[in-house]
Amino acid sequence: MSSTTSFTIARFKNRSGTSSWRVSGWLHGVRIRKNFKTREEAAAEKTLLDIRSVQAATGLRATTTFLPDEQLREAEAAFRRLQDCPRSLTFYLDYALMNYREPTTQKPLVEAVAEYSATKEHEHEQDLLSAPHLERLKRDLERLKKHFPGTTVAELTGPRLLEYFEAGRSGHKTFNNRRGIVSTFLKHALQRGWIVANPLATIPPRRIRRRRGGAVTFDATQAAELMAHVEMQYSAAVPFFAFCLFAGIRPCLRTGEILRLKPEHVKVADGFIRIDGEVSKVREPRNVTIQPNLAAWLRQYPLEKFPIIPVNLQHIREKVALKFPLAHDVMRHTFISMFVAKFRSLGEAALQAGNSESIIRKHYLDLKTTTEAEAFFGIQPQHAVDSGAGLIARPAPAEALRVAV
Repeated sequence: MSSTTSFTIARFKNRSGTSSWRVSGWLHGVRIRKNFKTREEAAAEKTLLDIRSVQAATGLRATTTFLPDEQLREAEAAFRRLQDCPRSLTFYLDYALMNYREPTTQKPLVEAVAEYSATKEHEHEQDLLSAPHLERLKRDLERLKKHFPGTTVAELTGPRLLEYFEAGRSGHKTFNNRRGIVSTFLKHALQRGWIVANPLATIPPRRIRRRRGGAVTFDATQAAELMAHVEMQYSAAVPFFAFCLFAGIRPCLRTGEILRLKPEHVKVADGFIRIDGEVSKVREPRNVTIQPNLAAWLRQYPLEKFPIIPVNLQHIREKVALKFPLAHDVMRHTFISMFVAKFRSLGEAALQAGNSESIIRKHYLDLKTTTEAEAFFGIQPQHAVDSGAGLIARPAPAEALRVAV
């Protein structure tokens, strides 16, 4: 027989001739029979016995509590979540009470990003932040908003941010770039009281082992062919390519230094180009020495007739890129590597390129030979410009196209 069954109520006649109401059934294998004078008393007893039977089968039990049903269910759920944890519920509650502080404002992420971006735009207006960095910051924060729609800043926990940094199987450099932008944003949020602690404290940046000499460059022959092609097909763009290739001016057509370079910055007679704070990407002025071959290009294509940024430059660059691999900054990388090879001075290369010596050592040292560098800085214009700005061909020196590597 089952150890728990339902109980029944039946009328029972005593030996004395009186009638009563009997509750009968089984509980834990024990037979239960109880008599009551009224059916109401018997029904109450049956209810209690049924509850005891259900408790025996399911593990539930009746308990007196001050908690309302909603809080009681939450407490039961909390204990179920902690059943495999080594500590008690009280321990975890004490820890939360000691370490968690409610943010003063539950700031939606969308609003927080808008306010932070406005702050950075103001810094840019005050010349404290470069345009490329501001653009990159806005782009990354837009990605952050899309990844966490409908979220408050306080809900950006460490595990959720780690998942965001690693999204798309990101490399270590991408991971660190994303983390860097979010880190500055969360510091701002901490100052505003939108969060009570920076969740990135437990997410260190990834360590990157950098390989020295990884910059993509042209060899001297490619550089000579590039300039010859531009001179023949797109003479209006010669100064642009000459500045980027022979002076290392940052060539980006969206935010590059070349866009802010003016003819008055170019001192051909004095032998240098003045990159002031308004032009420099890192807002630090520098002077770039005009090498003899660059001086020859600028005399042949004077800035009075040939602007640094000609009309349709984007279209011209796209056309040239069909013939030559004009990867991002490849002309600048070529200049720096050739400069280091010719002059063997990391410090001077760093000053003229606007980089640190450590960057020059890691990416440009020993990429080129002295012979190739001499050939590179010997690339000269091959056409004369007549009074009508037309081109007059003249023979190219053999050494300009036959370069020993």
